[in-house]
Amino acid sequence: MEKLNLPAYPVKLKKAEGKTWIFDDWRKKFLVLTPEEWVRQHFIHFLVNQHGYPSSLIAVESGLKVASRLKRTDAVVFNKQGKPVLIIECKAPEIKITEQVFDQIVRYNMSLQVKFLVVTNGMQHYCCLLNYNDNSWTFLNDIPPYDVLT
Repeated sequence: MEKLNLPAYPVKLKKAEGKTWIFDDWRKKFLVLTPEEWVRQHFIHFLVNQHGYPSSLIAVESGLKVASRLKRTDAVVFNKQGKPVLIIECKAPEIKITEQVFDQIVRYNMSLQVKFLVVTNGMQHYCCLLNYNDNSWTFLNDIPPYDVLT
């Protein structure tokens, strides 16, 4: 897999059924290694190891309803009261971060109403802070540490 613009972590890989699998510490199982999964695992480890996000407050590939359709977020971070505060959308490194990618995460946010949105392809990471009072958003220079989210 491609080297990402994220810190390395002790990746657990295995080969089986002619495929490479990566262990997901949140779902507690091996998953087929895809470029998007490579990004997701690295980014979540980055949040936990570099920014103090509690592992137990991150849900990976959780379902939600958007306009009566079931969708899955790549990851959602919750505060200590169990309220979602950040949605993460991961793309493969070769996928450009475009307006369509942000449209996808904004649709997911229609039901969650979080304060922060993050989109990453492992090479570029974008985070925006939403202001519901005036329906605006601000792109941040960095991914905020967990204590800023809550």
